Amino acid sequence: MTTAMAVGGVLSSFEPRGEGRDPVWLAEARLAALGWVGEHGFPTRKDEDWKYTGLDPILAVPFEAATPGSARRVSADMINAAAVDLGGPRLVFVNGHFVAEFSRLTGLPAGAEVTNLAAVLAAGPERLEPFFAHAPGEHHAFAAFNDVLAEDGAFVHLTPGTCVDEPIQLVFFSDTGGVPLMSSPRSVILAGPGSRATIVETYAGIDGDVYCTNAVTEAVLADGARIEHYKVQDEPVSAFHLALLDVRQGRNSRFSSRSVMLGSSIARHEVRVLLEDVGAEVSLDGVYLPQGDQLHDNTIFVDHAATNCTSHQLYKGVLDGRGHGVFNGYIMVRPGADGTDANQKNKNLILSDRAEVDTRPRLEIYTDDVKCTHGAAVDQLDEDALLYLRTRGIPLEAARGLLIDAFVHEMVDRIGLEALRAQLEALVASRFGNGDRPVEP
Repeated sequence: MTTAMAVGGVLSSFEPRGEGRDPVWLAEARLAALGWVGEHGFPTRKDEDWKYTGLDPILAVPFEAATPGSARRVSADMINAAAVDLGGPRLVFVNGHFVAEFSRLTGLPAGAEVTNLAAVLAAGPERLEPFFAHAPGEHHAFAAFNDVLAEDGAFVHLTPGTCVDEPIQLVFFSDTGGVPLMSSPRSVILAGPGSRATIVETYAGIDGDVYCTNAVTEAVLADGARIEHYKVQDEPVSAFHLALLDVRQGRNSRFSSRSVMLGSSIARHEVRVLLEDVGAEVSLDGVYLPQGDQLHDNTIFVDHAATNCTSHQLYKGVLDGRGHGVFNGYIMVRPGADGTDANQKNKNLILSDRAEVDTRPRLEIYTDDVKCTHGAAVDQLDEDALLYLRTRGIPLEAARGLLIDAFVHEMVDRIGLEALRAQLEALVASRFGNGDRPVEP
């Protein structure tokens, strides 16, 4: 199947959503985005940022657009099993659409608006116009496709000085009912000057379901705002996951994001950060754990556009079976961005001779007064350390699990939410320990 044929097949199944409910500006934006995708097509391996990730398995599936009420089997117990309850506000979306009966929006302080995007579109859509006003295809075709189909997602607005102490939890769960679905959640986070909050995104679904999550999360931080962000992607290996986290930061703002990628057949976690005013700081951490035939792609772009900004990146991968990991990190330091402090590291642990990793840390610097470093490493389990553990009576699989845990622990330990950290420790342990590692044919 050629990409052109696949694109035509995918586009023939979709039309802009809204059914006349959209304001004029949004209807026009959706049509422009659809036209752009039709003209330019979806990314191929010839595109620099997609050279390691083939999309034919996604484009070959005849997806239908997910609609409200399409879930058939979801219960509160299933949601709680997929995403540990963190006790604060909780928005639950099934197939990309808000489900009030599973959600909790109580206990919020004055100045914090936490709701769903569809409610904002119905009541005051003009607030969302800036988020659909960009040129179609500004990032890539899947982001444009989200413009076409997005009807719901999370909306978080913090007025100046507002602090939300409890984490705001966003749970995205999929249930296809046997029909391949594409869900397109769109989430918007607006952090006013001096505001503070923690956002936790979780993506999960039902084993065996074939679907594609095409998610976009946009965060805008005003001067002095602080947002701590977590993402857990644990969708079934029968599913696909494509996500863009787009962040813009004002003066002296602080944004941190920590991602854990466990599931999906093909998963792409893309992060784009614009440090657009003096003293902004971003910290990006991630761990990806592909095994079997999974592909996990981490594409990161940090744009230093102002003076005295700081960025830190640390991504770690553990690859088993025929798992394929990608780290494609890019830091741009623009002319005049003096005082930039940027570092970027990628470390990988290969557990199988069939596993593959592509790591590409990059710096592009157009000013002199900077402190920038980058590096990558790929290694296997230390045989001497394995032997040491085995001579002390520890079985091989348990010894492997201990060494893997030591490698991953640095990442999991950075998760400041105790309940979330405990959940992820258990998930990682079950993935590589206790004899559960898949046996290669």
